[in-house]
Amino acid sequence: MKIQLKTDPKGDYSEIQVNGGTTLEELYKSMKEQLPYTIMLARVDNTYEDLNYRIENECRVELLDARTQAANYAYQYSLTLIYLKAVRDVLGNVRVEVANSLNQGLFTEIKGKEGLNDKTAKAIENRMRELVKADIPFVKEIVSREEGLDIIRREGWPANLRLIERSKRIQKVIFYSLEDYKDYFYGLMVPSTGYVQDFQVVKYKRGMIVRFPLPASPDGMPGYIEQKTLYDAFAEQTMWDNLLKVNYVVDLNEKIENGDYKELIQVSEALHEKKIAEIADMIKHRHKRIILIAGPSSSGKTTFARRLCVQLKVNGLDPLYMGTDDYFVDREDTPLDENGEKNYEGLEAIDISLFNSNMNDLLAGKEVDLPTFNFLTGEKEYGKRITSIKSNQLIVIEGIHGLNEKMTEEIDDAEKFKIYISPLTQLNIDEHNRVPTTDERMLRRMVRDSLYRGHDAQSTIRDWPKVRAGEDKNIFPYSGEADVLFNSYHVYEINVLKKYAEPLLEKVSPNEPEYAEAERMLRFLAFFDTIEDDSMIVNNSIIREFIGGSIFVD
Repeated sequence: MKIQLKTDPKGDYSEIQVNGGTTLEELYKSMKEQLPYTIMLARVDNTYEDLNYRIENECRVELLDARTQAANYAYQYSLTLIYLKAVRDVLGNVRVEVANSLNQGLFTEIKGKEGLNDKTAKAIENRMRELVKADIPFVKEIVSREEGLDIIRREGWPANLRLIERSKRIQKVIFYSLEDYKDYFYGLMVPSTGYVQDFQVVKYKRGMIVRFPLPASPDGMPGYIEQKTLYDAFAEQTMWDNLLKVNYVVDLNEKIENGDYKELIQVSEALHEKKIAEIADMIKHRHKRIILIAGPSSSGKTTFARRLCVQLKVNGLDPLYMGTDDYFVDREDTPLDENGEKNYEGLEAIDISLFNSNMNDLLAGKEVDLPTFNFLTGEKEYGKRITSIKSNQLIVIEGIHGLNEKMTEEIDDAEKFKIYISPLTQLNIDEHNRVPTTDERMLRRMVRDSLYRGHDAQSTIRDWPKVRAGEDKNIFPYSGEADVLFNSYHVYEINVLKKYAEPLLEKVSPNEPEYAEAERMLRFLAFFDTIEDDSMIVNNSIIREFIGGSIFVD
């Protein structure tokens, strides 16, 4: 039987012969030595399949390693199951919560167990390595909704029970077992523990971080970087969620059903406003004049910057707002990436010398002819923004490189105040299935691209890996440089975005390469009830930047 096979994300399909009934794992192992990284998952005729899938008909197969998002998730789910099993083996029947991402890993809390330390972390990691060395199969069980609910009742998982009882669209429930340990997961896993070779367990604050490789380098562990600011932001969001009485998706769904979500939206917006006001107070107290705002795609940078300017005015300050896009080098001078395409995301695409010179002149009270970048001609234009500021004025600057010291290397550090902004999702599906921040951001971008840029879901999905690669290189490494982190996430927002995103995802047809990712996102959205009436969301809300109706975004 002939199939079309692709083994590299940037490569082409080639025709090969396989026997009917061959598993994807057997296919992978037959060519393992030719591949740079371990295969975790496959795309078969534009549908994600685990490696136990049998090839029965002619099809197109793409083998996926952890450089792709879906395969990276398969690695994370598998690693999580190994970790949960190891914790039980080492500590007994304790409750574990997978809380959020942190330091290229998953921050987890082990409830009801005192005296956890580095020794405990090492014991858990050693037990995990024993399980990996034994190469034990993960046993997948797909059951009907009714059977699944019976198992969940028997296992005593209240959050899962409430969620699936309410989510009528969930007709199949997936369980995975590792020896005597069974758990519910909504994503695919690798065939056995032997696929999960690289990880680390680190004791941190009140819990443990289970670390794993970066997608850009799937065969090794990244260096450890202290992320206390990020940890504090997640802790603050947990406090906010407790205040809102929303710990899991089902809590939010129940508020939507009984109408309490309107107050929840108001309180969530008030918490944002309070935090922005606190940041404005901090800036005034520290007498900073260059305010640098950076964050990944779809963080809500524009709305946040505008709202910060309002709060700074409340403090008696008169900020000048500007972005760094006007400092692009002329298009003919734009550097090329590894594919020979113009790289507008790299720092080299910015005229750093001109930017630093202009900012220092403004701080010195000089009149400056600020450039305006013409995106049609690809050149900077002058004479339109001749500007000066007073000695007590400050400049609010939004741009992806704001936290990179090279961007402002000629400006006195004493003048700078750096803000990192990102939507950090703390609301999880249940104790062991988190809501990835990157999925939430992609939904934001998808809706905004459709409303404001005329793009379909396919183009957003297709571009997302490139966007993420740029963030890994240009944004995330510098997040620790921030003086403060603003979490732009609203606990209710996926329920709002669903109304806009779901129809876009449903339009992706099975014959398109983006279909697998669209289907994955639709399965994810099935856990969330829809907020149909979003009219009570205020017009200066960050979420308005994506769904429309913002006073800050044209």
